[in-house]
Amino acid sequence: MTAFPALSDITIGFGHSAYRLADEFARRNTGIRFEEFRTAADFHQRIGAFDVVCVSAFWRNAPLENAGKLRFIQSVSAGIDVFGLDALKAKGVRLASAQGANAIAVAEHAMGLTLALSRMIHTARDNQARKHWRGMISDPAAREDELAGKTMLIIGLGGIGGRLARFAKAFDMRVVGLKRDTSVKVQNVDALVGPADLDRALGEADIVVLTCPLTSETEGLINATRLKAMKPTAHLINCARGKVVDEDALIAALQAGTIAAAGLDVTREEPLPEASPLWTMENVLITPHTGGETASYEKRVIDLLVENIGRLSRGEPLVNGIV
Repeated sequence: MTAFPALSDITIGFGHSAYRLADEFARRNTGIRFEEFRTAADFHQRIGAFDVVCVSAFWRNAPLENAGKLRFIQSVSAGIDVFGLDALKAKGVRLASAQGANAIAVAEHAMGLTLALSRMIHTARDNQARKHWRGMISDPAAREDELAGKTMLIIGLGGIGGRLARFAKAFDMRVVGLKRDTSVKVQNVDALVGPADLDRALGEADIVVLTCPLTSETEGLINATRLKAMKPTAHLINCARGKVVDEDALIAALQAGTIAAAGLDVTREEPLPEASPLWTMENVLITPHTGGETASYEKRVIDLLVENIGRLSRGEPLVNGIV
C-alpha cells in the first residue's frame, strides 16, 4: 500500500441523515477539506472526491468502483455489517469501526428497557395517554416486579455488555455472561458460560440481554428453540441488531406466553413495518434504534476519526481497525 497522502491534500466526506459530524469536525480547526451529505444518493454521487469518508448506513450499495481516491473509512457506528470487507480489502481501503463510542448510551438504554418492563412503565405511559388511573393488581404474578435477586444473562460482553453488567450488579442482580473463553474472569460477572451452554443459561435467566454484534454466528441466534428454553416469566432485551432474533418466532412466543415480554431497540426491518404485530402488543416496548443516541456521539466519532487519520499518516495501527 502506498503512503497515506499528506493531510493538507486529503478531502473527507461525511454522510449521515442526522448526526452533525461536520460541525464537530470543523471545531477541530484541522485545515482539512471536507463535505457533508444528508442523503445516500448525494454521498454516492460525490464518492470519487474523497480520500476519507465517515459514514455507516449511507455506505450500503456505494459505488466503490467510482471511489478512486478512497483510502480510509471511519464507520460512524460500531456495527460494520453494511461494509463489504472483501471488496474493501481488494481495493486497499482501510476500515475502522466506532466501537465504544456509544457503549455508555447503549448500556444505559438496555438497563432502561429492563427497568421499564419490570416496573411496567410502558403500560403506565399508555394509561396516561388514555387518562386512565389503573387500580391495584390482586394477582402477584401480574404486578410490577423488582430486579434484586434476579438473574441477567448478557450475550455480548464487549464494552456495552461489560458496562451493563456493572449496572445490573448495582441493582443486586446475579449476572451471567456468554463468552467464548470462560477461563478469564470478567469484572461484575458472577458466572461465564460458553456457546455450548447457552440453552441451559437461557433457562436460568430472568432477563436476557443481547449486546452482541451481528455476524454469521449470531444471526438468528435467538430462534424458536431458544425462546422455548427461556422461562415463561423471562424478558428479552435486544440492543444488538434485529437479525440476531428470529422475529417471527419472537412474535409467536410473545403471543403464546412462551416468554413474558420483550424490549426492542432494533428490529429485523427498520423502520418497523406498520403491519407488524409488535406495534400493538402490550408486552412489548419498542424504541426506534435510539439506544446509541447521545449528545456526545459526534464528539466521540470525530475523536476516533482524527486519531485514526493521524495514525494512518504515521503508519501506525488503527483504533478499532477492521481492514
